[in-house]
Amino acid sequence: MCRLENKIIIVTGGNGLIGKQLVEKITKEGAVCYNADIKVNNSLDSEIYCDINDVKSVDSLIKEVFNKHGRIDGLVNNAYPRTKDWGNKFEDVKLESWKKNIDMQLNSVFYICQQVLKIMKKQQYGSIVNISSIYGVVASDFSVYENTDGMTSPAAYSAIKSGLINFSRYMASYYGKNGIRVNCVSPGGILDNQNTTFVENYSKKVPLKRLGKASEISPAVSFLLSEEASYITGQNLIVDGGWTSI
Repeated sequence: MCRLENKIIIVTGGNGLIGKQLVEKITKEGAVCYNADIKVNNSLDSEIYCDINDVKSVDSLIKEVFNKHGRIDGLVNNAYPRTKDWGNKFEDVKLESWKKNIDMQLNSVFYICQQVLKIMKKQQYGSIVNISSIYGVVASDFSVYENTDGMTSPAAYSAIKSGLINFSRYMASYYGKNGIRVNCVSPGGILDNQNTTFVENYSKKVPLKRLGKASEISPAVSFLLSEEASYITGQNLIVDGGWTSI
């Protein structure tokens, strides 16, 4: 089944852990999928360089895709830029670092959404999916980081991801009359060669007793982009093995 047949979709951060799976799945579903990333293969037409923190770069991305196709059917905000001190504990976070991460991860989503929505409003249709997190829904469980050599859940992550969820609801409400849908997908912990103690701690707490796989996030995103989700907007689809259910 190709439920995204001929749709024109942009995925930011398409070379990341989850991003690669998103691009692969969306392409398999029949879409023309553009991977917008700072690390791209310039020989591939499906990859476009884009620094989501550079207004000119975002404008260039949108212009290039629109000029090729005359429309943009879907946008997935998946890129996850962050500062080098991202893993600092709360008491060690510098104010400038806090501001920078909010700017890089949340304000950048505002801008690309604002510009793509101008096109979608004229079209009178479109779907946006923002990648949030379970830690945008519930508080961080710091017990899973015990004895993990300094691993933690960054303070800004909670603020950014929760802000992203309600910002998505705002856009869903604001643009619903234009036939535009805006939703979130919130993954739980995803396996990525983490500290073995963390993996054990986390797995004990989640009902399915394991971390998720990146490939388990992409079907939810693909569904929300498709016409099968034509009456779903303003929602946050949580893919977490049951973490937030207990």
